Amino acid sequence: MFLSDIDIKKGVDNGSIIIKPFDEKKLQIYPNTRIITIADGEEFVLHPGENVLGKQKEFIGVDLEHLILLSGKSSLARIGLVVHNTAMLFNPGHKFYPTFELVNSSNIPIILRPGMEIAQLIFGKLTSPATKSYEEVGRFDSDNSNHFASKK
Repeated sequence: MFLSDIDIKKGVDNGSIIIKPFDEKKLQIYPNTRIITIADGEEFVLHPGENVLGKQKEFIGVDLEHLILLSGKSSLARIGLVVHNTAMLFNPGHKFYPTFELVNSSNIPIILRPGMEIAQLIFGKLTSPATKSYEEVGRFDSDNSNHFASKK
């Protein structure tokens, strides 16, 4: 089961989902999605074949009854932008600033600008709560952006 914009807002209101800062206007009218924008800063040119990491400016998280999936925007995928190579699943209990694995798979440069919508989040509800939180078994926490952290 995936959550609609109504259920995402309910989750934010009751604390089962965390998005800081939360902007209800960014919830799309279509179910299951939340728009994500790149961090503020200068224009960035992603050249053909390049792979870079980018940080999301919103802090997000879920309780043990939910998970999050990261998905690219189809309009940008058509010009070659990939927003994740492998890390599309954010586990139950994970609360953090996500990192994007940005790749230009085309043969022309892609210009990324501040505030550009490059991806979306899909919130899913599990059939029952997970027995272990990402906080117990995962590498990264809300204060840790070290991409080479050791396993717990």
